[in-house]
Amino acid sequence: MGVATVFGSPWGFVAVCLVLVAAEAIYVLLGFGAGLVAVGALALLLPDLRDGVVLLLLVNLPAELFVVVSSRRDIAWRGVAVLMVGVGVGIPIGAWLLGWGDPRFLLVLLGGVLVIVGFVFLMSPAGRDRRCPRWIVGPVGLASGLLTGLFGTGGPPLVLYYQFAGVDKAAFRGNLMAVFLLMTLVRVPSYAAMGLITLERLWSSLLVLPAVIAGAWLGNRLHLRVEETAFRRLVAGALVVLGALLLLGRV
Repeated sequence: MGVATVFGSPWGFVAVCLVLVAAEAIYVLLGFGAGLVAVGALALLLPDLRDGVVLLLLVNLPAELFVVVSSRRDIAWRGVAVLMVGVGVGIPIGAWLLGWGDPRFLLVLLGGVLVIVGFVFLMSPAGRDRRCPRWIVGPVGLASGLLTGLFGTGGPPLVLYYQFAGVDKAAFRGNLMAVFLLMTLVRVPSYAAMGLITLERLWSSLLVLPAVIAGAWLGNRLHLRVEETAFRRLVAGALVVLGALLLLGRV
């Protein structure tokens, strides 16, 4: 392709684009899932797990900005700020671990948790109100930041938190994306300091940007068509599927 990229071949580039279309569509539809969908697939297509993690960091920004701007009235910014305290502590730790090792066993643990909790949500009565104790906000933010720094998959703790809170789909997606947008602003300097953001990865992210935009457009169209109850079930089902994919891919 003239300039060094992480793709290896033209066919590798096409495969990565297809993965990102699907990942961004799910990300904008649900408000989470891009990392969980794409990291495993990109690990099979790219020579280094860190290539996929950094690529997702760089390309998710347009989708996050779009959803936050369009859902700004549904976002509880005070709650987002409290979560971000824990996230801000966890991301640099996760980025440091990513730079020094490959702790993939954590993905297996994460997959098991997602399957169990997803089934719990699927079997729960639709529309049931749930409440989270206030003390849990800090640990949720810390766990999310740690997973984000490691794998770019910090969504699960936040998804569980907002799912238990019982917010509607607009607030659910908007609050998640607001946290993820702020995460991105923290991750960029953290990753840069660890030498993870290279010219090769920056150029690669620009090449796949059209695929990312196409996926985001598709996800938003689907989000507008999904009813509230169906959305809650869809989130629960996605947790089960994503958790199972992690278990099958890592065990």
